[in-house]
Amino acid sequence: MGNPMFKRIVVGLDGSEMSETALRTACDLARNYQSKIYVVHTPQPHTVAFALGAVAGYHTVTTMPSMDEVKKATDNILAKGREIAGEYGLEFAGTRSNRGNPVDEIIACAEECDADLIVTGRRGLGSVGALIQGSTSLGISHQAKCACLTVL
Repeated sequence: MGNPMFKRIVVGLDGSEMSETALRTACDLARNYQSKIYVVHTPQPHTVAFALGAVAGYHTVTTMPSMDEVKKATDNILAKGREIAGEYGLEFAGTRSNRGNPVDEIIACAEECDADLIVTGRRGLGSVGALIQGSTSLGISHQAKCACLTVL
């Protein structure tokens, strides 16, 4: 196929199993379409706590951890993501990890790299469960100028 349907795929990664499933789906597509993968991780207090191994009560964390903790958690999440991509023989074309609203960051990345597809998990590490992450995938589908795939 000379002109792949999905040349650039953006994936939202928060360290949850759901987001790793989204990444695996994106990698599978990327392998088939020879696409480039861009990963967006937007540190939130609860995603940082979770990535640093706080199993119980991570969703109740509201204050942003220290810069060092944020960096360590982000490195952990991106390293795990690179490991998953490696299983598919792929590398990330780019990563973005700014604090802020995950919807805004994912949309900004998609627009900057002229993405053809955004892949997210339906539920991730929302501080009040499905409601928050549901609004992330919903927000992306409302604002995106490209195709969106929400992985269950």
